[in-house]
Amino acid sequence: MVAGSVEIRDLRVQRGSFALRVPLLTIEPREVFAILGSTGSGKTVLMESIAGAFPLDEGCILLDGKDVELLPVQQRHLGILYQDYALFPHMTVRENIAYGLKMNDCPARERDSRVQAMLSLFSIEHIAERYPGIISGGESQRAALARALVLEPEILLLDEPFSALDPATKERMYATLRDVHARFDCTIVFVTHDFNEARTLADRVGVVLDGRLRTVRKASELFDPEGLDADVRFFLGLR
Repeated sequence: MVAGSVEIRDLRVQRGSFALRVPLLTIEPREVFAILGSTGSGKTVLMESIAGAFPLDEGCILLDGKDVELLPVQQRHLGILYQDYALFPHMTVRENIAYGLKMNDCPARERDSRVQAMLSLFSIEHIAERYPGIISGGESQRAALARALVLEPEILLLDEPFSALDPATKERMYATLRDVHARFDCTIVFVTHDFNEARTLADRVGVVLDGRLRTVRKASELFDPEGLDADVRFFLGLR
């Protein structure tokens, strides 16, 4: 089996009064998959469910055929980038990137080498000793990506990764994401509310509305109205 697959079966996740339901979803190894939806639709809950962030009420999520709820965190081979980047404010950029390796008992010499490689790859050597509070949004995102990728994950999960960036920085980070996918050869699942982002960056797109996965289709066919129900057509601005 090629590493990096996700399979969701008969999923129901209850979070307070909100319920997410996904009857069936398969994400292929090395695929770039977009979870598209409006605010409050459940798209981030779906991403966090894939990460095994909380117990499932029904169904299961399999990572490479293994139930995520039964896998210890270090065996899930996931990297996660949250919308606010979630860098530790009391650690330097270098320390942030090294954190996961340290928690996994990576030897100091190897840890230093891998962190330095990430600093170089994302061109952030100049901020290595700075703290997150005094770096830009684009620098924060690159540092957070480096922290996620230094663990060499098979699946990279991104929650609205570009929403806080200005248009010029956003375009640069689109290119960075394509480079990351090519270099690390990993599966990428990203959450977005931006139609253009989903269509241009993803191989396939899953549309989540009101807590339900309503359709999955090739990104190139996202705006083809054929086969879409009225709610999805309305969401996509189609007649």
